[in-house]
Amino acid sequence: MREKVKKLWKLCFSDNDEFIDMYFNLRYNSEVNVAIESGDEVIAALQMLPYPITFHGNSVPTAYISGACTHPDYRSRGVMRELLSQAFGRMYRNNIAFTTLIPAEPWLFGYYARVGYTTAFRYGKRTFHLPTSETDTSSPTSSAKTGWCFQAYTDYDEDVYQYMNRKMQERPCCLQHTKADFHVILADLNLSRGCIFTLSDEFGIAALAIVYPDEEASKLFINELFADTPEAERLLLTRICQDMQAESLDIIMPPVKDQSAFDLGMIRIIQAKPVLQLYAAAHPEEEMNIDLIDNELSANNGYYYLNKGKCMYSHRRLPGAHERLTIGQLTEKVFASERAYMSLMLN
Repeated sequence: MREKVKKLWKLCFSDNDEFIDMYFNLRYNSEVNVAIESGDEVIAALQMLPYPITFHGNSVPTAYISGACTHPDYRSRGVMRELLSQAFGRMYRNNIAFTTLIPAEPWLFGYYARVGYTTAFRYGKRTFHLPTSETDTSSPTSSAKTGWCFQAYTDYDEDVYQYMNRKMQERPCCLQHTKADFHVILADLNLSRGCIFTLSDEFGIAALAIVYPDEEASKLFINELFADTPEAERLLLTRICQDMQAESLDIIMPPVKDQSAFDLGMIRIIQAKPVLQLYAAAHPEEEMNIDLIDNELSANNGYYYLNKGKCMYSHRRLPGAHERLTIGQLTEKVFASERAYMSLMLN
């Protein structure tokens, strides 16, 4: 099966052989793969990659849809919708709360919305410019003058992972990266000729940046940036510019208030009752009577009653007015006030 799925991937995507080999060596396995076959040929496939997400103070399991593709000869026949329906069923049985994905093309946002996904993950951008007064490494802000230690990493380091993991856990609604996934990030970083930079003092790491060059190696992008203080962040970015001989750095980051935000990823509720229980506990002041419709997962259909931090489910409609929602509308409502974020997803 692995080689059949790999063959379909090569047909549908333009990734180079190095990336494909890395993905199928480190990411693919039979447990995460879902495929539809016609005869001896795989005509559609996807992988459900496990990622935890921080959600109302809890770590909740999600399945990230990766590598979703259909053989060109079988497109526009409903094959992918059937594949997603099979994937949702497996996720539900495996007690997965949410499924996430990043659409490969803008038009796919509408396609995935039709099966219950809503756009929730967004990102912001900013550019750091190297101050002209700090182009000289002998300036008073250099690490040698202030006791900072500047380091670069391309291989696994436990302290680096633990710092990154701790900072990501601080984000209230963020897809997390396990230690195993961090090894995948490093493999992709090496293929991209990127690097992780840190700034440390006597107490440990105080700032970290994951840096990728663009395809022409003419620009540097920071896909993750963490710092304990503004000073540590500025010093780290300055040292990266000096080390990489760059005048500026383009930084991808969680969007902040009054800043432009760009759509990135989508999310869908898989198990409505556990999700609504977490939502109700976080919003005890809200009272809702929901008549839920899920065309792909009939197990979610029914009536949900949120009151005083609790969620009750019923097959029968109880007295009172109800708000009828599709699973997509419910997902949108649950994430309306969240600043959901994801990064380093190999997209």
